[in-house]
Amino acid sequence: MHEQNEAELTTGFTTGSAAAAAAVAAARFLFDKSCGTVVLSLPGDKEIIIPVTGCRRTDEGAEGWITKDAGDDPDVTHGAVIVAEVKISDESGITILGGSGVGVVTKPGLLVPPGKAAINPGPMALIRKSLGQVLPQGMGARVTISIPGGEELAKRTYNPRLGIIGGLSILGTTGIVSPMSSDAIIGTIKSELSVLKATGASIVCLVPGNYGRRMAMLLGIPESMIVNISNFAGESFGMVGNLGFEKLILIGQIGKFAKLSAGSLDTHSVKSDGRLEAIAAYSALHGATSEDVREILDSSMADEVATRISHTEWGLAALNELVSRIVRIALLGATGISDCACLTFSLPDRELARTDNLDGLIREIKENMEELR
Repeated sequence: MHEQNEAELTTGFTTGSAAAAAAVAAARFLFDKSCGTVVLSLPGDKEIIIPVTGCRRTDEGAEGWITKDAGDDPDVTHGAVIVAEVKISDESGITILGGSGVGVVTKPGLLVPPGKAAINPGPMALIRKSLGQVLPQGMGARVTISIPGGEELAKRTYNPRLGIIGGLSILGTTGIVSPMSSDAIIGTIKSELSVLKATGASIVCLVPGNYGRRMAMLLGIPESMIVNISNFAGESFGMVGNLGFEKLILIGQIGKFAKLSAGSLDTHSVKSDGRLEAIAAYSALHGATSEDVREILDSSMADEVATRISHTEWGLAALNELVSRIVRIALLGATGISDCACLTFSLPDRELARTDNLDGLIREIKENMEELR
């Protein structure tokens, strides 16, 4: 199944769709019906056709398996084999279990409770609905989903950070994978924040990428208390507030943080810029000459500009203005947060400016981490 989106990138299907198609294929095979392809009815009145890699009889039923196709999305599950073993029962109802290579949830805060296989409600519903359409009336089934090699693949995902052990998750709300899906990234951020809050955390550190994560760890912030928000500052602030966190630390490289300070809540390069303009405005506000401002605007790299002006009195004041404005924006977006600290830096790990309360909040986040142990 392939479709082209506006950017001419190919879509794929989720692990949830693969699991449902594998279960349907296995059931058909049991009843001597063709299992070459499976047509799934997805949420939103959409259908997809999924090719079946294979089917075979087992001691008590049959297995079907699907080769996961993520399209042009850089998904570690692309090419993985999703297997469903179906055992028919005379009793109505469909029981769905996780087998080898499917992770087990160990922490609260996710859609699946601790102790259960990491098969999200959306895929559960899709498997039940799809399988129910091919089972004879009055019959039920016991379905076991497994992923050969899933435990190793899971090490390259967020599952270990989310407390999902032993394998991959069966995911998907729409059934379709969109390349570089913003919804998928935002969903991951929400999952990380939810798990952290469910463990009892009252303070969290948000970073826009791996450089920010490294800087935060150099400052002594425990890695388990750091959440990567990519470009989605606005959505992340809202989640922090809605989940009930009390305090917030923000650590980020000057390029993205200059955009954020000017009110850009999505800092992706195709959505916003204004880095140099923001730095120039704050510099002018704090005493830079028109020639200084022109030189900033004629530059090409925010890192280089910020590092250079940090050696001047007005430049330091401009960078302090920048982090103060970010705190103001974060407090507006993260409703209920009582305190927020911010630090920005240039590469490699050169601190440019911080709010006065940063050291205090770093101590608090370390103490909070100790309380959670």
